[in-house]
Amino acid sequence: MKIAVCVKEVPAGSSRRVIDPATLRLRRDGDCELNMFDANALEEGLRLLEALGSGELMALSLGPSRAGRSLRRCLALGATRAVLVSDEAAAGSDLVATTAVLGRLLEREQPDLILFGQQAEDSDGGLLYAAVADRLRLPAISKAGQLKLADGKLQAWRSTEDGRELVQLPLPAVVAVSRAANEPRQPSLKGSIEARKRPLEECSLAELGLDPGLTGERGSRTVVRALSVPQLARSRERFEGDAAAAAEHVLAFLTARGALET
Repeated sequence: MKIAVCVKEVPAGSSRRVIDPATLRLRRDGDCELNMFDANALEEGLRLLEALGSGELMALSLGPSRAGRSLRRCLALGATRAVLVSDEAAAGSDLVATTAVLGRLLEREQPDLILFGQQAEDSDGGLLYAAVADRLRLPAISKAGQLKLADGKLQAWRSTEDGRELVQLPLPAVVAVSRAANEPRQPSLKGSIEARKRPLEECSLAELGLDPGLTGERGSRTVVRALSVPQLARSRERFEGDAAAAAEHVLAFLTARGALET
Protein backbone atom coordinates (compact mmCIF):
# COMPACT_ATOMS: atom_id res chain seq x y z
CA MET A 1 0.00 0.00 0.00
CA LYS A 2 1.43 3.36 -1.02
CA ILE A 3 -0.15 6.48 0.44
CA ALA A 4 0.63 10.05 -0.58
CA VAL A 5 -0.31 12.95 1.70
CA CYS A 6 -0.26 16.39 0.08
CA VAL A 7 0.70 19.01 2.65
CA LYS A 8 1.27 22.75 2.72
CA GLU A 9 3.37 25.09 4.81
CA VAL A 10 1.34 28.13 5.90
CA PRO A 11 2.02 31.26 7.97
CA ALA A 12 1.99 30.40 11.67
CA GLY A 13 -1.24 31.11 13.48
CA SER A 14 0.59 33.38 15.90
CA SER A 15 2.07 35.53 13.12
CA ARG A 16 0.48 38.57 11.51
CA ARG A 17 -0.84 38.00 8.00
CA VAL A 18 0.58 40.57 5.59
CA ILE A 19 -0.26 41.10 1.91
CA ASP A 20 2.65 42.12 -0.31
CA PRO A 21 1.50 45.34 -2.04
CA ALA A 22 3.66 44.59 -5.08
CA THR A 23 2.42 41.06 -5.80
CA LEU A 24 -0.97 41.22 -3.97
CA ARG A 25 -0.08 37.83 -2.49
CA LEU A 26 0.27 36.72 1.11
CA ARG A 27 3.83 37.15 2.34
CA ARG A 28 5.39 33.90 3.53
CA ASP A 29 8.77 35.10 4.77
CA GLY A 30 7.76 35.08 8.43
CA ASP A 31 7.14 32.22 10.84
CA CYS A 32 5.50 29.28 9.08
CA GLU A 33 4.26 25.84 10.09
CA LEU A 34 2.55 22.72 8.78
CA ASN A 35 -1.09 23.37 7.89
CA MET A 36 -3.06 21.95 10.83
CA PHE A 37 -5.67 20.34 8.56
CA ASP A 38 -2.89 18.39 6.81
CA ALA A 39 -1.80 16.98 10.16
CA ASN A 40 -5.15 15.18 10.32
CA ALA A 41 -4.62 13.72 6.86
CA LEU A 42 -1.14 12.53 7.82
CA GLU A 43 -2.46 10.99 11.04
CA GLU A 44 -5.18 9.12 9.19
CA GLY A 45 -2.63 7.77 6.71
CA LEU A 46 -0.35 6.62 9.53
CA ARG A 47 -3.21 4.86 11.28
CA LEU A 48 -4.20 3.09 8.08
CA LEU A 49 -0.66 1.79 7.52
CA GLU A 50 -0.37 0.71 11.16
CA ALA A 51 -3.56 -1.32 10.75
CA LEU A 52 -2.18 -2.90 7.57
CA GLY A 53 1.20 -3.63 9.14
CA SER A 54 3.17 -2.55 6.07
CA GLY A 55 3.31 0.02 3.30
CA GLU A 56 4.75 3.41 2.41
CA LEU A 57 3.55 6.89 3.35
CA MET A 58 5.05 9.82 1.51
CA ALA A 59 4.49 13.53 2.15
CA LEU A 60 4.38 15.80 -0.91
CA SER A 61 4.44 19.57 -1.10
CA LEU A 62 4.86 22.53 -3.44
CA GLY A 63 6.66 25.58 -2.10
CA PRO A 64 9.99 27.33 -1.51
CA SER A 65 12.94 25.45 -0.05
CA ARG A 66 12.08 26.56 3.48
CA ALA A 67 8.87 24.49 3.22
CA GLY A 68 11.16 21.52 3.79
CA ARG A 69 10.78 22.26 7.51
CA SER A 70 7.15 21.14 7.43
CA LEU A 71 8.09 18.03 5.46
CA ARG A 72 10.72 17.23 8.09
CA ARG A 73 7.95 17.37 10.66
CA CYS A 74 5.97 14.87 8.56
CA LEU A 75 9.00 12.58 8.57
CA ALA A 76 9.32 12.97 12.34
CA LEU A 77 5.69 11.94 12.71
CA GLY A 78 6.22 8.75 10.72
CA ALA A 79 6.24 9.47 6.98
CA THR A 80 8.73 7.26 5.17
CA ARG A 81 9.53 9.70 2.34
CA ALA A 82 9.10 13.39 1.54
CA VAL A 83 9.20 15.22 -1.77
CA LEU A 84 9.21 19.00 -2.22
CA VAL A 85 8.68 20.63 -5.61
CA SER A 86 10.52 23.92 -5.32
CA ASP A 87 10.85 26.14 -8.36
CA GLU A 88 10.69 29.92 -8.69
CA ALA A 89 8.60 29.51 -11.84
CA ALA A 90 5.81 28.03 -9.70
CA ALA A 91 5.55 31.05 -7.39
CA GLY A 92 2.07 32.56 -7.34
CA SER A 93 0.34 29.39 -8.57
CA ASP A 94 -3.42 29.43 -8.13
CA LEU A 95 -5.63 26.36 -7.73
CA VAL A 96 -5.34 25.27 -11.38
CA ALA A 97 -1.59 25.81 -11.62
CA THR A 98 -1.04 24.00 -8.32
CA THR A 99 -2.94 20.96 -9.59
CA ALA A 100 -0.66 20.87 -12.64
CA VAL A 101 2.37 20.45 -10.37
CA LEU A 102 0.83 18.07 -7.83
CA GLY A 103 -0.87 16.09 -10.59
CA ARG A 104 2.42 15.51 -12.40
CA LEU A 105 4.17 14.51 -9.18
CA LEU A 106 1.39 12.10 -8.26
CA GLU A 107 1.44 10.59 -11.75
CA ARG A 108 5.14 9.92 -11.25
CA GLU A 109 4.67 8.34 -7.82
CA GLN A 110 1.51 6.32 -8.60
CA PRO A 111 0.15 6.05 -5.02
CA ASP A 112 -2.79 3.81 -4.18
CA LEU A 113 -4.36 6.51 -2.00
CA ILE A 114 -4.00 10.31 -2.01
CA LEU A 115 -4.87 12.22 1.15
CA PHE A 116 -5.43 15.95 1.66
CA GLY A 117 -6.37 18.07 4.64
CA GLN A 118 -9.90 19.40 4.28
CA GLN A 119 -8.57 22.92 3.59
CA ALA A 120 -5.60 25.23 4.14
CA GLU A 121 -5.44 27.75 6.97
CA ASP A 122 -4.17 30.55 4.73
CA SER A 123 -6.76 30.39 1.93
CA ASP A 124 -9.59 28.21 3.31
CA GLY A 125 -10.55 27.22 -0.23
CA GLY A 126 -11.26 23.56 0.46
CA LEU A 127 -11.20 22.69 -3.26
CA LEU A 128 -7.67 21.47 -4.01
CA TYR A 129 -8.43 17.79 -3.35
CA ALA A 130 -11.33 17.87 -5.81
CA ALA A 131 -9.33 19.73 -8.46
CA VAL A 132 -6.48 17.22 -8.24
CA ALA A 133 -8.94 14.32 -8.40
CA ASP A 134 -10.52 15.85 -11.50
CA ARG A 135 -7.14 16.27 -13.18
CA LEU A 136 -6.18 12.66 -12.41
CA ARG A 137 -9.70 11.34 -13.15
CA LEU A 138 -9.98 9.62 -9.77
CA PRO A 139 -12.94 9.20 -7.39
CA ALA A 140 -12.91 11.58 -4.43
CA ILE A 141 -14.71 12.29 -1.16
CA SER A 142 -14.39 15.02 1.45
CA LYS A 143 -14.87 15.42 5.22
CA ALA A 144 -13.81 11.80 5.72
CA GLY A 145 -12.24 9.88 8.57
CA GLN A 146 -11.74 6.40 10.04
CA LEU A 147 -10.26 4.97 6.85
CA LYS A 148 -10.19 1.22 6.41
CA LEU A 149 -9.33 -1.21 3.63
CA ALA A 150 -11.82 -4.01 2.97
CA ASP A 151 -11.91 -6.34 -0.03
CA GLY A 152 -9.44 -4.18 -1.92
CA LYS A 153 -11.56 -1.05 -1.52
CA LEU A 154 -11.37 1.94 0.78
CA GLN A 155 -14.07 2.49 3.38
CA ALA A 156 -14.45 5.88 5.03
CA TRP A 157 -16.90 7.46 7.41
CA ARG A 158 -17.99 10.84 6.08
CA SER A 159 -19.58 13.68 8.04
CA THR A 160 -22.73 15.22 6.53
CA GLU A 161 -25.37 17.73 7.61
CA ASP A 162 -27.62 14.83 8.61
CA GLY A 163 -25.03 12.80 10.50
CA ARG A 164 -22.47 10.31 9.20
CA GLU A 165 -22.40 7.99 6.23
CA LEU A 166 -20.16 5.09 5.27
CA VAL A 167 -18.65 5.47 1.79
CA GLN A 168 -16.75 2.84 -0.20
CA LEU A 169 -14.31 3.79 -2.96
CA PRO A 170 -12.25 1.83 -5.46
CA LEU A 171 -8.52 2.52 -5.41
CA PRO A 172 -6.71 4.65 -6.38
CA ALA A 173 -8.75 7.45 -4.85
CA VAL A 174 -8.49 10.95 -3.38
CA VAL A 175 -9.74 11.69 0.14
CA ALA A 176 -9.97 15.00 2.02
CA VAL A 177 -9.73 14.20 5.73
CA SER A 178 -11.94 16.01 8.21
CA ARG A 179 -10.43 18.13 10.98
CA ALA A 180 -12.60 16.16 13.41
CA ALA A 181 -11.42 12.77 12.12
CA ASN A 182 -8.66 12.29 14.69
CA GLU A 183 -6.25 13.88 17.14
CA PRO A 184 -2.86 14.17 15.39
CA ARG A 185 0.10 12.75 17.32
CA GLN A 186 3.11 14.81 18.29
CA PRO A 187 6.61 13.93 17.07
CA SER A 188 8.74 11.99 19.54
CA LEU A 189 12.39 12.72 20.22
CA LYS A 190 13.32 9.47 18.49
CA GLY A 191 11.16 10.35 15.49
CA SER A 192 12.71 13.81 15.23
CA ILE A 193 16.21 12.32 15.23
CA GLU A 194 15.32 9.68 12.66
CA ALA A 195 13.68 12.33 10.46
CA ARG A 196 17.09 13.85 9.83
CA LYS A 197 18.23 10.57 8.26
CA ARG A 198 15.18 9.98 6.08
CA PRO A 199 15.26 11.25 2.48
CA LEU A 200 13.84 14.67 1.66
CA GLU A 201 13.85 14.95 -2.10
CA GLU A 202 13.68 18.40 -3.69
CA CYS A 203 12.90 18.59 -7.38
CA SER A 204 12.26 21.26 -10.01
CA LEU A 205 9.58 21.56 -12.68
CA ALA A 206 12.13 20.49 -15.27
CA GLU A 207 12.85 17.29 -13.35
CA LEU A 208 9.13 16.56 -13.41
CA GLY A 209 9.05 17.23 -17.15
CA LEU A 210 6.51 20.01 -16.59
CA ASP A 211 6.25 23.12 -18.77
CA PRO A 212 6.83 26.17 -16.49
CA GLY A 213 4.15 27.98 -18.49
CA LEU A 214 1.54 25.73 -16.87
CA THR A 215 2.45 26.93 -13.37
CA GLY A 216 2.99 30.17 -11.51
CA GLU A 217 1.25 33.34 -12.66
CA ARG A 218 1.41 32.29 -16.32
CA GLY A 219 -0.41 29.05 -15.65
CA SER A 220 -2.95 30.53 -13.25
CA ARG A 221 -6.56 31.13 -14.27
CA THR A 222 -7.33 33.71 -11.58
CA VAL A 223 -5.96 37.24 -11.38
CA VAL A 224 -6.08 39.55 -8.36
CA ARG A 225 -6.70 43.09 -9.64
CA ALA A 226 -6.93 44.91 -6.32
CA LEU A 227 -7.36 44.49 -2.58
CA SER A 228 -9.19 46.82 -0.21
CA VAL A 229 -10.55 46.91 3.33
CA PRO A 230 -14.36 46.63 3.37
CA GLN A 231 -16.19 49.67 4.70
CA LEU A 232 -18.85 49.24 7.35
CA ALA A 233 -21.95 50.92 5.96
CA ARG A 234 -24.28 50.22 8.88
CA SER A 235 -24.78 52.61 11.76
CA ARG A 236 -23.94 51.35 15.20
CA GLU A 237 -24.11 52.42 18.81
CA ARG A 238 -22.36 51.24 21.91
CA PHE A 239 -23.96 51.39 25.33
CA GLU A 240 -23.28 50.04 28.79
CA GLY A 241 -25.54 49.05 31.67
CA ASP A 242 -27.33 46.15 33.29
CA ALA A 243 -29.39 43.60 31.35
CA ALA A 244 -32.72 45.39 31.80
CA ALA A 245 -31.34 48.73 30.64
CA ALA A 246 -29.61 47.08 27.71
CA ALA A 247 -32.83 45.41 26.60
CA GLU A 248 -34.70 48.72 26.73
CA HIS A 249 -31.96 50.42 24.74
CA VAL A 250 -31.97 47.72 22.04
CA LEU A 251 -35.77 47.90 21.79
CA ALA A 252 -35.69 51.67 21.38
CA PHE A 253 -32.87 51.43 18.84
CA LEU A 254 -34.77 48.94 16.65
CA THR A 255 -38.09 50.74 16.98
CA ALA A 256 -36.57 54.06 15.90
CA ARG A 257 -35.32 52.45 12.73
CA GLY A 258 -38.58 50.77 11.83
CA ALA A 259 -37.38 47.26 12.58
CA LEU A 260 -40.21 46.70 15.05
CA GLU A 261 -43.88 47.61 14.99
CA THR A 262 -44.98 49.98 17.74
